[in-house]
Amino acid sequence: MKTILPLMVGAVIGLSGPAQARSLDAIRSAGVLGLCAHPNSLPFASKAGDPPGFQVELGQALAGQLGVSLRLDWIITQYQMRSADCDIVLDVIADREAQGETRLRISKPYYRTGVALAVPSSSTLTSFKSLNDHTKVGVQVGSVAAMIISQRNVPTSTFGFESDSLDALSNHEIDAAAVTPTAASYFNLTNPSRAVRILDRDESEADLNWNVAVGMVRPDDNLREAIDAALERLRADGTIDRTYKRYGVVLQTPK
Repeated sequence: MKTILPLMVGAVIGLSGPAQARSLDAIRSAGVLGLCAHPNSLPFASKAGDPPGFQVELGQALAGQLGVSLRLDWIITQYQMRSADCDIVLDVIADREAQGETRLRISKPYYRTGVALAVPSSSTLTSFKSLNDHTKVGVQVGSVAAMIISQRNVPTSTFGFESDSLDALSNHEIDAAAVTPTAASYFNLTNPSRAVRILDRDESEADLNWNVAVGMVRPDDNLREAIDAALERLRADGTIDRTYKRYGVVLQTPK
């Protein structure tokens, strides 16, 4: 099973077609809130359901706050979001520019993440600044991290999935892996005998750090306000932190 980020990245997804808002009243009348999620992307979501993934668990909590049930719309790519007719996606980058072509409306952010370095426990690397022309770093193909690290003349190995990069790191094929703390934390949870050390993110690299929010496909103002209020309650009572912690992820406060 691959760890991927199909719904986190603000990529071009071409959400064309009518943009009729789905009102809070319509969702409550139908009794369901639709969540678009990838069917095979633990720790984010899994159609197999054991475990279901933190997106599914948080989606259920949000639906409960709205007084409705959760409907799961399984999609492989974001291009399928419109035809799936869902209302929300989770773990999207909380940046209007990044989401510009997705046309997603974003909630208030509920945690902060980005790209960190995962290294072997015995590594002397301490940060992105300690990388040099003798350290080989695993990066995702086409990622911003790949571009930034390559510009520093640091050798890289390209991988399609974060989990492949982490496997290569644990097999001593590379010196570090540029991955999200989420992917590295879940790798450690599920591979305790091969656990890696996760270095702190470098906040001086703005493009490698971002807040995360709920993406709403066609909300009216009432739905946006209801999602924001639900997130605030779920953060205050610890539900969001506990949900991600079950997958090994310790959330950072958004900035």
